[in-house]
Amino acid sequence: MKWYSKYLSIYGVDFGQVKPEIVTEIRRAVDAKRCESPEVSVVVIAHNEARRIAACLWSLADMHVDYAMEIMVVDNSSDDGTADVVRALGVTCCHESRKSPGFARQCGIDNARGRYHFFIDADTFYPKDYVHLMMRKLRQPGVSCVGALWSFYPDAEHSQWSLWVYEAVRDVFLFVQHFKRPELCIRGMTFAFDMNKANGLKVRTDIIRGEDGSLALELKSRGRIVFLTDRRARPVTGHGTVGGGSLFSRLLRSAKVQLKGITRIFFKTDKYDDNPDNIIKKK
Repeated sequence: MKWYSKYLSIYGVDFGQVKPEIVTEIRRAVDAKRCESPEVSVVVIAHNEARRIAACLWSLADMHVDYAMEIMVVDNSSDDGTADVVRALGVTCCHESRKSPGFARQCGIDNARGRYHFFIDADTFYPKDYVHLMMRKLRQPGVSCVGALWSFYPDAEHSQWSLWVYEAVRDVFLFVQHFKRPELCIRGMTFAFDMNKANGLKVRTDIIRGEDGSLALELKSRGRIVFLTDRRARPVTGHGTVGGGSLFSRLLRSAKVQLKGITRIFFKTDKYDDNPDNIIKKK
């Protein structure tokens, strides 16, 4: 049985249908990690994740950590009762009415109390040693932030074998890319950084996506970006980022995009041009 099987058992389930004993188990685990002076802030951003966030929080509450840690959620203008689920599980919840990952991430940073900040996505499960292994890298001298690899859970449309092939090809590409352009390997679900190094920086709120990589690019001038490949630190997430169509067709589409100007990954840069389609239009 996969380590995330128990979390997957309530993933996508109406919270009212989750067994009371599971709710009690999550609340007890959350309470056990509550502290007044956290060193680590694990911050989940969520927009309309009422049917998924309990599974994510269960995995976070189960973590093995040697650090004082807080778990908090930023409810990003949800209208499906996400905040009610979070409160029912005894987790601190902040509200951000301006809808976008950038605003939600910044709200988390503004309210987090720990020195080390972890970006967390509400549709993702995290293994027990995730924070421990990420912190081992993050606390090394000269490191400003850490990124990691991630996997997808298999389902009727995505077999375990096809996902393994897809992830293997992607992982090789990311591994090669991280030597010169580690900021391009950063994803919001697997990103942690030192708040002391991020002092004065702001998350970009004018773009639709890429606020995580943009922040990593800024942090690169303040310390090294480390890329963690340890499978014990590999979260498991849904298939939203895979895109439509079969995994094979998606892999071909990604390959065509990445092969255009592929030599760029062998050279460092500190500047990227914004894609006009990625800019949030002002009303």
